[in-house]
Amino acid sequence: MATPEPSASPDASDAVRARSFDSAAARYAANRPSYPAALLDTLEELAGRPLSGARTVDVGAGTGIATALLRARGADVLAVEPGAGMAAEFRRALPHVPLVRGVGDALPVADAHADLLTYAQAWHWTDPARSVPEALRVLRPGGALALWWNTEALDVEWIAEAAERTARFLGPRFTAAEQRRAGERTERADPSGRLDFARRTVRWSRRVPVDVHLANLGSHSALLVRPEEQTAAFLAEERAHLLVAFPDGTVEETYDVRLLVAVKPGHRT
Repeated sequence: MATPEPSASPDASDAVRARSFDSAAARYAANRPSYPAALLDTLEELAGRPLSGARTVDVGAGTGIATALLRARGADVLAVEPGAGMAAEFRRALPHVPLVRGVGDALPVADAHADLLTYAQAWHWTDPARSVPEALRVLRPGGALALWWNTEALDVEWIAEAAERTARFLGPRFTAAEQRRAGERTERADPSGRLDFARRTVRWSRRVPVDVHLANLGSHSALLVRPEEQTAAFLAEERAHLLVAFPDGTVEETYDVRLLVAVKPGHRT
């Protein structure tokens, strides 16, 4: 059966979408995927230094998924998060990690403070005309800016089919806008050309119950800003499709983590 076109505007502003996470912070923390150890290994390689002892600012820290991994590697992390709901969930999970409220376009951090500035699933919420100068201000000479995103591995058949169903639900205008944003965030992370990004892709997977997979899907802003009853109906239909592909109720999600790292010119002191 055809899924009705969502009544919420496909042009919902970035601000509206960003705020949508606050109402779903607990769901986000419980169901979103983390990142593989190989990502952090590659980050260290491209940054030219170990994470251990690195003064790190994790921007758009959300519920602390990336922050926890950076801390486990020995990084000295300051988290920056704009959303009240996400910040509250972060403090529950990581009560001893310093957290300040702020955004990447105007970081509440001193000049030349950081060896490493990280954005996990977050750079696309910034305006690079502001966030690039801010990154250069906050980084020490020789420090690194690292951006990464978990992206769907669309060469996996069931993932490609599920992505097509989601695109039909969201509608063609919204889907085209998302595709354009995805290209811009990886290929034009710095339109000014001031940063020279090295790029790597790290593939990984996790096996989760179908309910976790659906809750992960439902925690994305594109669905959070849709009317709740329409999103619920879409997720119910998606459950039926998934149980055909995974009759034991366990879904194998495969991700390609897109990693971009740029080192600020200068010598470390």
